[in-house]
Amino acid sequence: MNRTPLFSRHEALGARIIDFGGWAMPVQYTNVIEEHHATRERVTLFDTCHMGEIDVSGSEALPFLQMALTRDLAPLETGQMRLSLLVNEKGGILDDLTVYRFGLDRYRLVTNASTLEKDFRWLMNLRERTGHRVDITDRSDAIGKIDIQGPRAEGILQGLVPVLLKPLSYYTFLETSVGSVPAVISRSGYTGEDGFEVYVASEEAGNVWDLLLDAGRAHGIRPAGLGARDTLRLEAGMMLYGNEMCEGVTPYEVVYGWLVNLEKDFVGRDALARQKQEGIRRKLVGFQMEDRGIARHGYQVIRDGAVIGDVTSGTFAPTLQRAVGLAFVPPDCREPGTPLTIRIRQSDARATVVPLPFYRKEKKNEFYNTFI
Repeated sequence: MNRTPLFSRHEALGARIIDFGGWAMPVQYTNVIEEHHATRERVTLFDTCHMGEIDVSGSEALPFLQMALTRDLAPLETGQMRLSLLVNEKGGILDDLTVYRFGLDRYRLVTNASTLEKDFRWLMNLRERTGHRVDITDRSDAIGKIDIQGPRAEGILQGLVPVLLKPLSYYTFLETSVGSVPAVISRSGYTGEDGFEVYVASEEAGNVWDLLLDAGRAHGIRPAGLGARDTLRLEAGMMLYGNEMCEGVTPYEVVYGWLVNLEKDFVGRDALARQKQEGIRRKLVGFQMEDRGIARHGYQVIRDGAVIGDVTSGTFAPTLQRAVGLAFVPPDCREPGTPLTIRIRQSDARATVVPLPFYRKEKKNEFYNTFI
């Protein structure tokens, strides 16, 4: 398995390590529920060094990315980031990724760990086909990434950086330093809480991890693993590539239709335009369990004795104190209040479609509410 620059620290902290897409990653340090509540109520630290970073630069960087991605990036200003999609010619999702604009001709794409190599090959092939004059560089090995998440994150990080963080709005970033280490800091995350993603040189990731843990000790900081990361993102209605998304799923079938701008040309545009006009045959919805039991990935959704869909993610939501999940169902089952039946092993359990997200932290930033 691949190891992040923080692997030895996870071992020293007694983390339980699992194979996550070829990476040796901590799934938990104490237990998932404790780490989940620590994020919602105080602050936690996540190792996300396994994620990918691809730099795209040059005089034609913007037109190239406009062709590669579904979202219109023309309004994006330096210091802003946006969620967007890489799709194939049929409109299937290759990846959901964030785009950082560093300057007039400098962008960074932050990809899922499992899709990095595929994304990079796709972009290189697209450059060859279109002839755009751009440099495309995979910088994933050189960059380390640490997420500090929770209501106390800003106060802890503020003591380590020389600039004010409060004016940094959701989905914006700046270049600064953490301690003496050069860093890129964005107000963003995958938990539904306020927090920051911190990018540093890989060789400095361990030092920054230690700095954040030391600075946060008096504030109740603790490291958290992939288990809590999954329950947090599901409560916030956020999707996981490989569960809710793959190349056989389109943006309109999940919750990403708002990331598709059909007014511009991009790979997969015509297929998505046809689907929008003709309609979809399935839709991702959120549901809550009414009977006991937890619906897991791959469980069947039943109506009138027939299988009508499948569960993509499901868990016990610690904040809500009930079991919730995401599932693909026919479009006529998408409305909140629609009853569903989930086949859990050999038993059928009642569930109800509910609005997403399951959990929403009150924020003044309008874009945050739009994003989730």
